[in-house]
Amino acid sequence: MQNSDILLQTLKQITNLEAHEEQLFLDVFKPYKLKKNEHFLQATEVCTKLGFLCKGLVRYYVFRNDEEATLEFTKEGEFVADYGSFISKEPSIQNIQALEDCEFLVIDYDKLQELYKISKNANLLGRIIIEHRFIIMVNQLLTVHRYNPEDRYRYFLEHYKDLTQRIPQYLIASYVGVKPQSLSRIRKRIY
Repeated sequence: MQNSDILLQTLKQITNLEAHEEQLFLDVFKPYKLKKNEHFLQATEVCTKLGFLCKGLVRYYVFRNDEEATLEFTKEGEFVADYGSFISKEPSIQNIQALEDCEFLVIDYDKLQELYKISKNANLLGRIIIEHRFIIMVNQLLTVHRYNPEDRYRYFLEHYKDLTQRIPQYLIASYVGVKPQSLSRIRKRIY
Protein backbone atom coordinates (compact mmCIF):
# COMPACT_ATOMS: atom_id res chain seq x y z
CA MET A 1 0.00 0.00 0.00
CA GLN A 2 1.35 3.44 -0.89
CA ASN A 3 1.85 6.10 1.77
CA SER A 4 -0.83 8.32 0.26
CA ASP A 5 -3.30 5.42 0.51
CA ILE A 6 -2.41 4.91 4.18
CA LEU A 7 -3.06 8.60 4.89
CA LEU A 8 -6.41 8.61 3.09
CA GLN A 9 -7.49 5.35 4.73
CA THR A 10 -6.72 6.81 8.18
CA LEU A 11 -8.56 10.07 7.44
CA LYS A 12 -11.59 8.18 6.10
CA GLN A 13 -11.81 6.26 9.38
CA ILE A 14 -12.44 9.63 11.04
CA THR A 15 -14.85 11.21 8.55
CA ASN A 16 -16.10 10.92 5.00
CA LEU A 17 -14.01 12.88 2.53
CA GLU A 18 -15.35 14.12 -0.76
CA ALA A 19 -13.30 13.13 -3.82
CA HIS A 20 -11.93 16.64 -4.34
CA GLU A 21 -10.90 16.78 -0.67
CA GLU A 22 -8.94 13.56 -1.04
CA GLN A 23 -6.95 15.18 -3.82
CA LEU A 24 -6.43 18.33 -1.73
CA PHE A 25 -4.87 16.28 1.06
CA LEU A 26 -2.67 14.38 -1.40
CA ASP A 27 -1.51 17.66 -2.95
CA VAL A 28 -0.41 19.31 0.32
CA PHE A 29 1.16 16.38 2.18
CA LYS A 30 4.72 15.80 0.94
CA PRO A 31 7.00 12.76 1.42
CA TYR A 32 9.66 13.01 4.13
CA LYS A 33 12.06 10.29 5.31
CA LEU A 34 14.24 9.79 8.35
CA LYS A 35 16.86 7.17 9.03
CA LYS A 36 16.95 5.37 12.35
CA ASN A 37 18.18 7.70 15.15
CA GLU A 38 17.64 10.89 13.10
CA HIS A 39 15.39 13.57 14.56
CA PHE A 40 12.07 14.81 13.26
CA LEU A 41 12.46 17.64 15.79
CA GLN A 42 15.10 18.65 18.32
CA ALA A 43 14.64 20.73 21.44
CA THR A 44 15.13 24.49 20.87
CA GLU A 45 13.89 24.20 17.27
CA VAL A 46 10.46 25.41 16.21
CA CYS A 47 8.28 22.54 14.97
CA THR A 48 7.58 23.60 11.37
CA LYS A 49 5.85 20.46 10.14
CA LEU A 50 3.09 18.09 11.07
CA GLY A 51 3.86 14.56 9.99
CA PHE A 52 1.72 11.54 9.31
CA LEU A 53 3.83 8.47 10.05
CA CYS A 54 3.34 5.93 7.28
CA LYS A 55 6.15 3.56 8.22
CA GLY A 56 8.35 3.31 11.29
CA LEU A 57 8.36 4.28 14.94
CA VAL A 58 9.35 7.46 16.79
CA ARG A 59 9.77 8.47 20.39
CA TYR A 60 9.24 11.80 22.11
CA TYR A 61 11.77 12.62 24.82
CA VAL A 62 13.13 15.44 26.96
CA PHE A 63 16.23 15.85 29.06
CA ARG A 64 15.67 15.66 32.81
CA ASN A 65 18.69 15.91 35.12
CA ASP A 66 20.98 15.47 32.08
CA GLU A 67 19.32 12.16 31.19
CA GLU A 68 16.84 11.35 28.46
CA ALA A 69 13.29 10.82 29.68
CA THR A 70 11.02 9.18 27.11
CA LEU A 71 7.50 10.59 27.11
CA GLU A 72 5.76 8.67 24.37
CA PHE A 73 6.05 6.41 21.34
CA THR A 74 4.21 6.93 18.05
CA LYS A 75 3.81 4.30 15.35
CA GLU A 76 2.47 3.99 11.83
CA GLY A 77 -0.91 5.52 11.14
CA GLU A 78 -0.52 8.35 13.68
CA PHE A 79 0.38 12.02 13.48
CA VAL A 80 3.70 13.35 14.76
CA ALA A 81 4.53 16.89 15.93
CA ASP A 82 5.11 19.03 18.96
CA TYR A 83 1.70 20.64 18.57
CA GLY A 84 2.43 23.42 21.07
CA SER A 85 5.50 24.51 19.11
CA PHE A 86 3.81 23.93 15.74
CA ILE A 87 0.87 26.18 16.61
CA SER A 88 2.66 28.85 18.67
CA LYS A 89 5.84 28.90 16.56
CA GLU A 90 7.80 28.84 19.83
CA PRO A 91 10.88 26.64 20.32
CA SER A 92 10.15 23.10 21.44
CA ILE A 93 11.44 21.51 24.62
CA GLN A 94 10.85 18.04 23.17
CA ASN A 95 12.87 15.86 20.84
CA ILE A 96 11.23 13.51 18.36
CA GLN A 97 13.56 10.75 17.21
CA ALA A 98 13.17 7.92 14.70
CA LEU A 99 13.61 4.52 16.35
CA GLU A 100 13.43 2.86 12.94
CA ASP A 101 13.76 4.11 9.38
CA CYS A 102 10.63 6.22 8.93
CA GLU A 103 8.48 7.44 6.07
CA PHE A 104 6.16 10.37 6.64
CA LEU A 105 3.83 12.58 4.73
CA VAL A 106 4.27 16.13 6.09
CA ILE A 107 2.50 19.45 5.87
CA ASP A 108 3.70 22.84 7.07
CA TYR A 109 1.65 25.25 9.17
CA ASP A 110 0.68 27.63 6.34
CA LYS A 111 -0.44 24.81 4.04
CA LEU A 112 -2.50 23.34 6.87
CA GLN A 113 -4.23 26.70 7.43
CA GLU A 114 -5.00 26.91 3.70
CA LEU A 115 -6.40 23.39 3.80
CA TYR A 116 -8.66 24.38 6.72
CA LYS A 117 -10.05 27.23 4.59
CA ILE A 118 -10.82 25.22 1.46
CA SER A 119 -11.92 21.85 2.83
CA LYS A 120 -15.07 21.56 4.90
CA ASN A 121 -13.83 18.33 6.52
CA ALA A 122 -10.26 19.50 7.25
CA ASN A 123 -11.26 21.44 10.38
CA LEU A 124 -13.19 18.46 11.70
CA LEU A 125 -10.23 16.18 11.06
CA GLY A 126 -7.84 18.64 12.69
CA ARG A 127 -10.02 18.93 15.78
CA ILE A 128 -10.45 15.17 16.18
CA ILE A 129 -6.73 14.51 15.69
CA ILE A 130 -5.79 17.20 18.24
CA GLU A 131 -8.36 15.83 20.71
CA HIS A 132 -6.85 12.35 20.30
CA ARG A 133 -3.32 13.72 20.87
CA PHE A 134 -4.54 15.68 23.89
CA ILE A 135 -5.96 12.54 25.50
CA ILE A 136 -2.68 10.68 24.92
CA MET A 137 -0.64 13.45 26.52
CA VAL A 138 -2.98 13.85 29.50
CA ASN A 139 -2.94 10.11 30.14
CA GLN A 140 0.85 10.06 29.95
CA LEU A 141 1.09 12.98 32.37
CA LEU A 142 -1.31 11.29 34.78
CA THR A 143 0.63 8.02 34.74
CA VAL A 144 3.81 9.85 35.74
CA HIS A 145 2.10 11.51 38.70
CA ARG A 146 -0.30 8.78 39.80
CA TYR A 147 1.53 5.50 39.29
CA ASN A 148 4.64 3.87 40.63
CA PRO A 149 7.14 2.43 38.12
CA GLU A 150 5.57 -1.05 38.15
CA ASP A 151 2.15 0.38 37.36
CA ARG A 152 3.68 2.60 34.63
CA TYR A 153 5.20 -0.52 33.10
CA ARG A 154 1.79 -2.20 33.18
CA TYR A 155 0.37 0.92 31.49
CA PHE A 156 3.09 0.62 28.83
CA LEU A 157 2.21 -3.04 28.23
CA GLU A 158 -1.48 -2.21 27.97
CA HIS A 159 -1.10 0.76 25.60
CA TYR A 160 1.96 -0.25 23.57
CA LYS A 161 1.75 -4.07 23.61
CA ASP A 162 2.23 -4.24 19.84
CA LEU A 163 5.51 -2.32 20.17
CA THR A 164 7.29 -4.26 22.92
CA GLN A 165 9.48 -6.13 20.43
CA ARG A 166 10.30 -2.97 18.47
CA ILE A 167 11.46 -0.80 21.37
CA PRO A 168 14.79 -1.43 23.13
CA GLN A 169 14.48 -2.25 26.83
CA TYR A 170 16.54 0.78 27.89
CA LEU A 171 13.98 3.07 26.18
CA ILE A 172 11.10 1.25 27.84
CA ALA A 173 12.94 1.81 31.14
CA SER A 174 13.26 5.50 30.26
CA TYR A 175 9.53 5.67 29.55
CA VAL A 176 8.73 3.95 32.86
CA GLY A 177 11.14 6.27 34.66
CA VAL A 178 13.64 3.71 35.97
CA LYS A 179 17.10 2.38 35.18
CA PRO A 180 17.24 -0.74 32.94
CA GLN A 181 18.22 -2.94 35.91
CA SER A 182 15.11 -1.83 37.80
CA LEU A 183 12.97 -2.60 34.76
CA SER A 184 14.41 -6.12 34.73
CA ARG A 185 13.29 -6.58 38.35
CA ILE A 186 9.84 -5.21 37.56
CA ARG A 187 9.52 -7.58 34.62
CA LYS A 188 10.49 -10.56 36.80
CA ARG A 189 7.81 -9.64 39.34
CA ILE A 190 5.12 -9.31 36.68
CA TYR A 191 5.94 -12.49 34.75
